[in-house]
Amino acid sequence: MTIITEKYLLAKEKYQSIGVDTDKVLKAIDQVKISMQCWQGDDIKGFLNPDGELTGGISVTGDYPGAARTPDELRQDLEKAYSLIPGKHKLNLHAIYLDTDEAVNLDEIEPRHYEKWVQWAKKLGLGIDFNPTFFSHPMLKDGFTLSSADDSVREFWIEHGKRTRRVAAYFGQELGQTSINNFWVPDGFKDNPIDRLAPRKRLMESLDEIFSEKMNKAYTLDAIESKLFGIGVESYTVGSHEFYMGYGLTRDKVICMDAGHYHPTEVVSNKLSSLSLFGNDILLHVSRPVRWDSDHVVIMDDELMEIAQELVRNDLLERTYIGLDFFDATINRVAAWVIGTRNTQKALLKAMLEPIQELKKIELDGDYTTRLAFVEELKDFPFADVWNYYCQIKNVPVGMDWLKEVKQYEDEVLSKR
Repeated sequence: MTIITEKYLLAKEKYQSIGVDTDKVLKAIDQVKISMQCWQGDDIKGFLNPDGELTGGISVTGDYPGAARTPDELRQDLEKAYSLIPGKHKLNLHAIYLDTDEAVNLDEIEPRHYEKWVQWAKKLGLGIDFNPTFFSHPMLKDGFTLSSADDSVREFWIEHGKRTRRVAAYFGQELGQTSINNFWVPDGFKDNPIDRLAPRKRLMESLDEIFSEKMNKAYTLDAIESKLFGIGVESYTVGSHEFYMGYGLTRDKVICMDAGHYHPTEVVSNKLSSLSLFGNDILLHVSRPVRWDSDHVVIMDDELMEIAQELVRNDLLERTYIGLDFFDATINRVAAWVIGTRNTQKALLKAMLEPIQELKKIELDGDYTTRLAFVEELKDFPFADVWNYYCQIKNVPVGMDWLKEVKQYEDEVLSKR
């Protein structure tokens, strides 16, 4: 018996004293799939025009060596990251990450341009989520895509959106896991507009046309994502929170809640319960905003824990698709994936180790003293021993051992690029 197992058995006994079955919790956490974002691996360059400039309010800082330059290199890096993360998960792929020798524009993409991704995902047992790419392209005209007043611009992006839905359906059909196709557009004004209504009406009509083709919901679900502001569109974002909340609820779309897309004093954790009452499924983009939507690598901070607790305490996990959305070029990119994904899993596991029904009963009885005392004492429970045991039984590195493998991978692979 290993020391890790011994510590787990002691932790199991400790949690049993408050009515929590750790074995059951480990089975539950193993069912949670995290959709790991491909764009951390190459700084959102993609393979349609990898030497092009990032536009649409997107910026990546840092020049850490070893960024993926080809689809094969990106898959190699992803595979390394997955090997250090317990459980089976998904890949979150943007449209610009097509893998083909053809000269293809975004309004011409087809499932065949992503066949190699599907073959690779089948080998690893992964699902694939998808995202139309409404940025870093010449047809992003004056900051507008689907809400542009220029018919030709709108038509280009509408066609792109339609084609991404077919690609996402292909992923779902081939891999046997529903592919969430998430729509975010960067449209807006740097300074105060006169007409806030017309662009939103055009965006609504463009989305209606994109979604006019019926898709098998077992294969793909459409999601829509709001944003408060972006670089170059600081004063007015067409796709605001209110716009997409209304659109999603009236069109039966999955509403995406991104942790960095709201006012600095707003938190996603406080929105999940309200949204769950009126919508069906939820897409959650786990990120870490630092003063704004800066998409830092996810750490186990208070908000991540609050998000996890909301999902677990309110039994929302079965209705929530969890994806990561951060990009940091100042550190090892494989390490960034591992840190962010493992932290998200840790937060969920820790939330699952609460005696939720007992805590709810205490609250309902109005015993707020016991509620506060109980919640604070739980912070000292041996959660880490349960996490380490989970890593051990899933045959991934425990504790800091994963970093040794990343450093070795950097010496043998990344440093030679």
